[in-house]
Amino acid sequence: MPKNSPRAWQRMLSGRRLDLLDPTPVDIEIEDIAHGLAFVARWNGQTAGDYPYSVAEHSLLVEEIYGRLVPDAPTKWRLAALLHDAPEYVIGDMISPVKAAVGPDYGALDDRLSAAIHLRFGLPGLLPKTVKAKIKRADRISAWLEATQLAGFAEAEADRFFGHPRPGVTEGLTLRLRPPAEARAEFTARHAALLAAL
Repeated sequence: MPKNSPRAWQRMLSGRRLDLLDPTPVDIEIEDIAHGLAFVARWNGQTAGDYPYSVAEHSLLVEEIYGRLVPDAPTKWRLAALLHDAPEYVIGDMISPVKAAVGPDYGALDDRLSAAIHLRFGLPGLLPKTVKAKIKRADRISAWLEATQLAGFAEAEADRFFGHPRPGVTEGLTLRLRPPAEARAEFTARHAALLAAL
């Protein structure tokens, strides 16, 4: 690497050094992912409550909604749903308007990190389109719930941006805010349970 090249890696709490331009599965640890996601705020922190709504919380919700949408889904796709935003443990949660402004480079970085994370945990680097589409649907339902319960959106406004979820899919889902350590622990435990069920 030339002497004046910018640093493109991050040292994790586990001691791993993750190269963002060329991530490898061996440099990825679930504890780093869970810790990072528990401290990354969704909605740029613009949510009601005493704690930010973290990407770890969001990921747990998306996995639960995915299970409701596809009750007979293989465990590996539920794991993929849990990990759908895992790259954000190093690149943060960029809201859609900022992603649009940054352009395709953001998507390429996200794709490289996703592939390495998937391979690390026994998933294909590239998910099947049908699986990815269902996870995206669960993600949009989660966004609708977050928008209406935490981010101050009226239902009609959330419907315009995310679509209105069909009745039953969101039944009983009340979002809760909690300290990052609790979100981190639940994310790690859910990951372990899914891996054990593979």
